[in-house]
Amino acid sequence: MSINVTRSSMPDYEEYIEAIKDLWDSHWLTNMGEKHRKLQAQLEAMHKVPHVTLYTNGHLALEAAWAVLNLPKGGEVITTPFTFVSTTHAIARSGLIPVFCDVKEDDYTMDPAKIEALITDKTVAICPVHVYGNMCDVEDIDAIAKKYNLKVVYDAAHAFGVTYKGVSSACFGDISMYSFHATKVFNTIEGGALCYQNDDYVQVLNDLKNFGIHAPESTPYIGGNAKMNEFQAAMGLCNLRHFDRELIKRKRVFEQYQDFLGNMAGIRILQPQKDVVPNYAYFPVVFDEYKYHRDQVFDRLAQNNIIARKYFYPITNELECYRHLSKDNTPIAKRLSETVLCLPMYADLRDEDIEKICKIIKESKKEKQVNP
Repeated sequence: MSINVTRSSMPDYEEYIEAIKDLWDSHWLTNMGEKHRKLQAQLEAMHKVPHVTLYTNGHLALEAAWAVLNLPKGGEVITTPFTFVSTTHAIARSGLIPVFCDVKEDDYTMDPAKIEALITDKTVAICPVHVYGNMCDVEDIDAIAKKYNLKVVYDAAHAFGVTYKGVSSACFGDISMYSFHATKVFNTIEGGALCYQNDDYVQVLNDLKNFGIHAPESTPYIGGNAKMNEFQAAMGLCNLRHFDRELIKRKRVFEQYQDFLGNMAGIRILQPQKDVVPNYAYFPVVFDEYKYHRDQVFDRLAQNNIIARKYFYPITNELECYRHLSKDNTPIAKRLSETVLCLPMYADLRDEDIEKICKIIKESKKEKQVNP
């Protein structure tokens, strides 16, 4: 049996069945039903954020964020190439131009010290990414945004449940986007959300995810279909009940890996940040001058039915569709992409499996004998 890089957290079967049973009475399966509204309210309370708008997935949520800001087409958005391609696609599909900023060595998030050099008269926004649950330098980024009157949209897909100085990751920037994909630390099967303070965004964002329809005979926006259905919301309500317990389990997995790999030469483990309560969403390892290259480790794990992930490789400014925008100014992101490997990380990963993974990483490679 394979050990996958992640495994979806799910409630007990009976708990979920009980949660969806009344749908056979109401027949209200989508269009912001009771479960949708209940999950939205619980998320707002959990994150202490005024507004949460739910979506069928995180990518469409991110596209909606750009739509509600109504930025001029062709405007430049400073973002990071060390991210899943959805971040960059949402910018480009919204008629905006991604401009790539390098990341920091210590936490792999956008380097604020390199942002201002990229700002031009076409710059309209910044789109930083909280990577692996590590928080960006929200204070420095906020200061730059205010200085140049720029919007800030955080891709917080990895940062659900993370807090900085007691404040939820949902509360930074003009808008923060969460992904509730099945692989995330909290899931609604598929799903996503936008979190924000501005009261004026509420109705527009609800309209945009429902074809731009504002009323039965009024459609003022060109919208899409991005509504979270009741089955997704029910899964979210169930998983939210167990979220704190899931974090405790994930912390145990993190500590087990730390014990096995923490002091190995040539291996760098991402450490929790100061003033940040983490969510242990991923376990990235950088093989920096290790006795094996990252790809060798990846292959050796795969040969033992252990599925790790080169996350993120390649960086987005090296993908075919973005190479024309790249200026080779992100060397740290490129080096990380060639050396980082995310090991299996999920709440129920067994101790013996963690030990097996680490043993394979540590074992010396048997070289073939060459006959004279």
